[in-house]
Amino acid sequence: MATVKVLIPTPLRKFTGDQDTVEASADNVGALLLALDTAHPGLGKPLIDEEGNPRRFVNLYVNGEDIRFAQGKDTPLKDGDEVSIVPAIAGGTAAARG
Repeated sequence: MATVKVLIPTPLRKFTGDQDTVEASADNVGALLLALDTAHPGLGKPLIDEEGNPRRFVNLYVNGEDIRFAQGKDTPLKDGDEVSIVPAIAGGTAAARG
């Protein structure tokens, strides 16, 4: 099992005691999300859907690589990897919307 550093975005820090990074151990991204929810109760709800998949509007990166272009939730992890959680931002300026 790999130990990785997870970067927590500001809106989710209420689940991590206001920590901006946490460490967790898992073999792949899907298992990591479950481990994060176990270690930080409530953190899984905004990250994982009812089927155990990353939510559509949450972007996950392993060492800067979007998991959607790797193996999704099955993307393997190794010791020292850095996982970034980036909630998608909706909207834009009024001019951009037309």
